[in-house]
Amino acid sequence: MFQRFSGFLSGLVIMIVMISLFHFVDKPSELTSEAMLPTANTPVSPMESSPATAPRTSAASVASASAADIPSWGANVTRLPNGLTVLTLEDARFPLVSVRLYVHAGSAYETPKLAGISHLLEHMVFKGTEKRPKGGMAEAIEGAGGYINAATSFDYTVYLADVPDAHWRTAMDVLKDMAFHAIIDPAELESEKKVVISELERGEDNPSQLLFKRISAKTLPGTPYAHPIIGYHETVNAITREDIKNYIAEYYQPQSMLLVVSGNIRQAEVLREAESMFGGLKNTRPVTPPASIDITPFADGPTVTVEHGKWNKVYMSAALPIHGFNDARATSLEVLAQLMGGDPTSLLYRTFKYEKQLVDSISLGAYAFERVGFLYLTAVLDADKTETFWNELVAMLAGLNASQFTDEELERARMNLEDSMFRVKETLPGLTSKIGMFQFFNNGEQGEANYILQLRQTGHAQLQEAISAYLRPEKMHAVFLLPEEASLSATALEKATRKIWPVNPAAVKKADAESRGTETEIVELGNGRTVILIPDDTLPYVAMDMVFQGGDSLLESSRQGLAELTARTLTKGTASFNATAMEEFQSNRASDIGASAGRQTFTVRTKFPERFSDDMLGLFRDVLLTPAFADEEVTREVTNQKAAIKSREDQPLGLAFRHMFPFLFRNHSYGYYHLGTEDVLDAFTRQDLTTFWAEQMRQPWTIAVCGRFDRDAILRMAAALPVPQADKLSLPVPEWGTDPSKTLTLQDRNQAHLLMVFKTAPMGTEDGPGLDLLQTILSGQSGLLFSDLRDKHGLGYTVTAFPWQSELAGILVFYIGTDPEKEEEALAGFRRVIADLHANLLPEEQLVRGKNLMRGDYYRNHQSLGSRSSEAAGLASSGFPLDMNRAAVEMAEKLTAEDLRTLARKYLTPDSAYIIRVVP
Repeated sequence: MFQRFSGFLSGLVIMIVMISLFHFVDKPSELTSEAMLPTANTPVSPMESSPATAPRTSAASVASASAADIPSWGANVTRLPNGLTVLTLEDARFPLVSVRLYVHAGSAYETPKLAGISHLLEHMVFKGTEKRPKGGMAEAIEGAGGYINAATSFDYTVYLADVPDAHWRTAMDVLKDMAFHAIIDPAELESEKKVVISELERGEDNPSQLLFKRISAKTLPGTPYAHPIIGYHETVNAITREDIKNYIAEYYQPQSMLLVVSGNIRQAEVLREAESMFGGLKNTRPVTPPASIDITPFADGPTVTVEHGKWNKVYMSAALPIHGFNDARATSLEVLAQLMGGDPTSLLYRTFKYEKQLVDSISLGAYAFERVGFLYLTAVLDADKTETFWNELVAMLAGLNASQFTDEELERARMNLEDSMFRVKETLPGLTSKIGMFQFFNNGEQGEANYILQLRQTGHAQLQEAISAYLRPEKMHAVFLLPEEASLSATALEKATRKIWPVNPAAVKKADAESRGTETEIVELGNGRTVILIPDDTLPYVAMDMVFQGGDSLLESSRQGLAELTARTLTKGTASFNATAMEEFQSNRASDIGASAGRQTFTVRTKFPERFSDDMLGLFRDVLLTPAFADEEVTREVTNQKAAIKSREDQPLGLAFRHMFPFLFRNHSYGYYHLGTEDVLDAFTRQDLTTFWAEQMRQPWTIAVCGRFDRDAILRMAAALPVPQADKLSLPVPEWGTDPSKTLTLQDRNQAHLLMVFKTAPMGTEDGPGLDLLQTILSGQSGLLFSDLRDKHGLGYTVTAFPWQSELAGILVFYIGTDPEKEEEALAGFRRVIADLHANLLPEEQLVRGKNLMRGDYYRNHQSLGSRSSEAAGLASSGFPLDMNRAAVEMAEKLTAEDLRTLARKYLTPDSAYIIRVVP
């Protein structure tokens, strides 16, 4: 993470990090092991009808997941119904247990008026809770032979305890007590403010801490990272008990927390205790992930600031802004920092410390935080060497090129960084903090594996990209703390800097244009052709979805399954590549192209690293224009599609979903067997696919692109595609089935599976947000259906509700898997929940839970580039606004319990519902 604080940090920088980036109540522990990375999880729907939302795995992630020499954690990760994540890891090496409670709140979440409140709260949690007096937390842990502390960073706060294995329950209870039940006694608060002010003043006396404070404000002005974690005299003194209580209520949400317990434990036992101890905590507000900070405006350099003081040495720093730790170039910058200033073999150390003897110490680190960061160079030297050193340093930066580093140096840097990742796991506290931070910020074990793979694949090309993107003179700021007698001026140093490393206005303009904003652009090419451009510079990747009108709706009923067969075969070769060569072409570029057919659309999608744009845009075009549909591939995919049918019909839910649409809809493409039937599939030939594809290519289309892309190249490719020859499809509203129930049989099964299907509203209607909120409240482990049918009455293991919507129809499905003898009781349970919704208003906590989940699910499901390009293409193709889904979340926030009761009475009518049964 660049704040992984691993191999690249010299002793000086480690000291700065421990003291300045984190603030502890007592003393720092294993913070050199902390890793900070972002997270993303995407739930998968059981419905077959929305291929655009199906999860896709890139070649890179597959490779990382299968790296045999990356040790597996063996951890268990569980998310409680209130959103709090619990990670447990059994490690019996020592009779010890480490416990960490992470909160997604730190100084970067503070307002300027409350700067320092996160750190002050960290102090106050040790001053008494509702059940422990002042000092009681330390007494409970230390009395058991353990260690307790807490730390505040920019992006999170962590409460930690390390105890003998017999006392892990005590550790969990103490950390919960600190986080949720601190008294915040007013007298203790006034006393502790004095302690914090003293700590702040000690920092002002330390040149390294003062330097970090000054450079942060210079490099990241106007951001929450510009103010120190500890705050300022005036802000700390002004904070009240009410401010702290409001801060806890705002940010200490279970959905924003991670509990990690590792050591000599039994995972199941710890999880049960965590559910008991933390499961009753409530979320009180929605949580929106913070947006990345655009670094384009930070371009008023190079600047040099000089401060004189009672120093014996010169302390200097120089910094350049970089993106946050979720940027794909993070690893390249980490390698660059290691090569330049990570250890005695680094370029800066060899040149200025060893060979020229101009400095006492020098280092370079890449500090990336959640939303932004900076490259941070520090040095300590004598005043009479400062001018010479600075001029030579600037000249080195101005001429830096990746080719200066040998293959041997590059391999050594990568090896040392990877080594530091594993060495920190030697101790239980180090292991716990490392896996905790990866889980908290970057998808856990897979995130670590991806990082290591990226590290191993970082070469000269990636280094040069990082150098070109970030080492630019207009981005650089420097701060010098000089002895009082030193005569150097900021003006002289800045003038020399601009002469040695001049700002090139043309290069700045080009770089700023390449960095682009985040505004979505819709380009109408006319004749049924739309291109949507969604810039996102976070990652050097491109995701592109092309959605046609068509799919099953272009087929006669006798040709069901042909659209899906065409989608499966479309990407199995072109006029230039057979299927094998095409797969190798994509794999060599860590890229993929896929296609899917829906009931009213047909989608072709791709995702690839930006540097392979020319290759992949060319392949994408060839897939559209010259698909091979080779006979052997058609035969192979017919076999695969028949196998998929059999596989679905072997599974109770698969069988139910396969027959659901033909049961619900009559005389309409919505009622087709999307995968077809085996006898019809056997009759399809290459000519059938070619004919269908020609008709599909005549339909209107929308292309949506998200990521870092060349706008002109995308538009050139789109404009060169054939112009649609057909008008937008106008389908009739489907006719609903007349049979009220359908029974399907699976021999030798143990359970019955019941689906109660309600007609609802199509996409885009005014009832849509309310229906989404109602479904959210009904589903999930703390939802109404689960709570009643499973928790209260023990009628089944899986109980939920899920929706399906299209332009012309919508449904809401209640589902339960139950004992065959309890079918009627289960159906009665559905009716009981509905009757309660009709008669009574929902409790406020259920309404709040539903709104929180709806908002959280929306943002979690729209983090990836592909999810955003898919959503935009799908909505625009159907004629809906691009912000329709987000607007639905905002509209749902305003709904009342009375609004939902009205919707329940309107749509949830058991007497008109369809019943689908899968029975033994």
